Amino acid sequence: MNSNRIASALVLALFAATSTTSSAEEAAPKPASPLYGVVVPEDYRHWQLVGVATEDAPLDELRAVVGNRIAIDAYRLGQLPFPDGAMLVKLAWKRQRSTEFPAATVPGQPTTVQVMVKDSKRYADSGGWGYGRFVDGQPVDKAQHQTCFACHNALVKARDDVFTKFAP
Repeated sequence: MNSNRIASALVLALFAATSTTSSAEEAAPKPASPLYGVVVPEDYRHWQLVGVATEDAPLDELRAVVGNRIAIDAYRLGQLPFPDGAMLVKLAWKRQRSTEFPAATVPGQPTTVQVMVKDSKRYADSGGWGYGRFVDGQPVDKAQHQTCFACHNALVKARDDVFTKFAP
């Protein structure tokens, strides 16, 4: 009888600990991309670096791509297509010269955060990937999202529509 009470108390405590959300979280859903419903992952700043790139005119940007554990494991194993659950986030900034070391280029003003989410069933019509493009935390318009799959599929279809190669 005593062990049943303890077990019941533990189950209730576990349920309460795993199902609590603040009223602010319930009231304000995260902004989602208009075509795919993709949101910026909460913890992406803690993910591992996949690779970096620069782009010349007209964007003149520095870019870094990070991946969640599923994506990083797939990169390491050379697994194509990427498994469902893989997520990649590209951060982009305007390039600027370092004031401390003028030979260096450093991140300036942020421009976009772009997200790719692999879900072969949900995004079957776009190569298994859902896309999100955000400026100042808000998704860009529908027309800009329509270019994501077309460009990725046209240029890197053989790499499961992923541009960024894993940096050595």
